[in-house]
Amino acid sequence: MKYETRRKAVLEHMEKGAILVLYSGEAIPQSLDGSCPFDANHHFFYLTGLRRENMALVLSRSSSEDKTILFIEEAVPSMERWTGRRVTKDEAKVISEIDDVRYIDSIEGAISRMVNRETVDIAYFDGYKNHMVDADSYNMTKAKRFAAAYPTVQLKSIHSVIAGMRMVKDEDEIACIREAIGLTDKGLRRVLSTLTPGQMEYQAQAEFEYAIRYHGAEGTAFATIAGSGINGCMLHYETNHCEMKEGSLLLLDLGAKAKGYCADITRTYPVSGVYSPRQKAIYDVVLAANQAVAAAAKPGLTLRQLNEICKAKLAEGLIALGKIESADEIGTYYMHGVSHHLGLDTHDAIAHEETPLAPGMVITNEPGLYIDEEEIGIRIEDDLLITEDGCEVLSKDVIRTTEEIEAFMAEVKNA
Repeated sequence: MKYETRRKAVLEHMEKGAILVLYSGEAIPQSLDGSCPFDANHHFFYLTGLRRENMALVLSRSSSEDKTILFIEEAVPSMERWTGRRVTKDEAKVISEIDDVRYIDSIEGAISRMVNRETVDIAYFDGYKNHMVDADSYNMTKAKRFAAAYPTVQLKSIHSVIAGMRMVKDEDEIACIREAIGLTDKGLRRVLSTLTPGQMEYQAQAEFEYAIRYHGAEGTAFATIAGSGINGCMLHYETNHCEMKEGSLLLLDLGAKAKGYCADITRTYPVSGVYSPRQKAIYDVVLAANQAVAAAAKPGLTLRQLNEICKAKLAEGLIALGKIESADEIGTYYMHGVSHHLGLDTHDAIAHEETPLAPGMVITNEPGLYIDEEEIGIRIEDDLLITEDGCEVLSKDVIRTTEEIEAFMAEVKNA
């Protein structure tokens, strides 16, 4: 009953006389006869368990009773031959735990009746946008259309409500993230088993993506980053087109997706199978910061506080190596935050960035150092589950020390 429980929690945040209209979205055309891969609005999926396009969820809180209605696309046999099966009403009822399931072409009439007969004063939509200049999402487009049709109804965003709920994962969600991490581990071991100087970065990417799909992943959680040498110093390097040279490092920031949930792991490997003394020294500074953050992460702390712990540890290490003279200089070689929330999105939805950590939250732990002049880019990223008194490193089985990595690569080469 998890979807029903989630919807009830949302309804409790809504005023009397309010409705919520949440669309799954529609596929975006990519060419004359094809569309971009479709991913349902994650709030819609979170409340229904459904991930197909052309669906909508309507929650109504009138003065008399609460209503929950699911709208789905009607299955047309002649079209299903070309595009595959559509979910039926009975199937949708079972998955979503919603009894009132209708076809999407009736949604505008249903909303009109609610507004005119049930005294709807407030309408909630998913109003999330990244930046002011971004194109409107499908739900924002629908919200503006609603506002034009019903100018006396106040529009509000439900995003912060559902985002706040999504910050704390239940056991099913945690199990999906564990599965995604396990698949990611399989992919990384495949890369380690095949990594050799002279390969192209995209070949390492291909080995990873082949392995996770072979073992059952839905795909990647985000575009795979495979940066060798100086490319490892670029935080979101995605072209992956260069040759991996003898003696260089390969930074892999990647993740599998399982049942809609993401893993986000980064490891930095020696292309030749052995780290140079300098690479190892820098690596161990990053690893020490990774371990310090994992040791500190617990309920009540904020991500900002974890980042300060990370910066202090990185600065301490670089000062000891003579790379910087004071902690104030750490921004030269470390320029991102150490953590973000993880779930249905790689950078998962949050109600507020200063929200203290709480049991059930899943976050990343990703310190890094990027030294352009030495062509050394190292990041070590794990995924943490916040517990009652600390955290569990969900990715603890993904080998991370230089000794473990060198031993694994040597064993594979000698096999």
